[in-house]
Amino acid sequence: MEFTAKEIAEILNGTVDGNPEAKVSTFARIESGKPGAICFFANPKYEQYVYECKADIIIVNKTFEPKAPVSATMVRVEDSYAAVAALLDYVTAKKRAYKRYRGCKSRVRWSAKVGKKVYIGDFAYVGKKAQIGDYTKIYENVYVGDGVKIGSHCIIYPGVRIYPGMVIGNNVILHANCVVGSDGFGFAPMPDGTWKKIEHTGNVIIEDDVEIGANTCIDKSQMGSTIIRKGVKLDNLCQIAHNVEVGSNTVMAAMTGIAGSTKIGEHCIFAGQVGVAGHITIADNTTLGAQTGVISKITESGKVFMGTPALPHRDYLRSYAEFKKAGKK
Repeated sequence: MEFTAKEIAEILNGTVDGNPEAKVSTFARIESGKPGAICFFANPKYEQYVYECKADIIIVNKTFEPKAPVSATMVRVEDSYAAVAALLDYVTAKKRAYKRYRGCKSRVRWSAKVGKKVYIGDFAYVGKKAQIGDYTKIYENVYVGDGVKIGSHCIIYPGVRIYPGMVIGNNVILHANCVVGSDGFGFAPMPDGTWKKIEHTGNVIIEDDVEIGANTCIDKSQMGSTIIRKGVKLDNLCQIAHNVEVGSNTVMAAMTGIAGSTKIGEHCIFAGQVGVAGHITIADNTTLGAQTGVISKITESGKVFMGTPALPHRDYLRSYAEFKKAGKK
């Protein structure tokens, strides 16, 4: 797909500084820009690449004042980072042609309800009384169990497994091989030293505008629902246990694990490999640094924690300084 600087400026409500007819057909990082590519500049650390870049177009902030000649055409916008995200959305939407397709090797049970212009790839299975919303794409080798409800404009990538009875909202993206609705890790100790499985009869509810990374698992509840609220973003290889509730617009990086029956607040940020114990609550706007281990509830909103057990950020840094001193003795 090819765009001119003028067309890009119109899409982004920006202005052109240079050749309005400059054409691009691909995106590139500013440090590796090449002819025919468009880049963006937002972080001042990368300013040197603006002058070295071989790309034909660079998206910059309106306030940017070059300290040296820039060979590329610049498209000036209010916020270059937000602008490139909007442009990527625009390009992706253009490429994503919505058309009805039913793979000849797919199987859709007769009682399933499939909306208009739904894509169902080869070897995909849609179970009895499942409901698929309009314009949703279900790629190859996806399993959609009986009674599952999937909203409109969703993308279900290859290998995803959605167990029976799960509920998925609109504009949800499930990346390859993620699992929604597996049994929670629940076993009761027996007098003879064995473990008896506790059956899980609930489901998982994923609300609108959620994105779930590859190989992430979300367990269904023992009773009731495991809930992923609107706007949540989960990275690859995360584990969300039974009866957990993740608040709206919370993000979790790869390999985060949340134990059963914990409630996570809204607008939280969890870095990679965070672990949270079960049956506790995490306040809204909490930030947890990489490899933080939380073993008790966090009640005050807007705090930053690091370490295991989790400590407030400043306390952790003081403790770390003492650890370093002790290590040198």
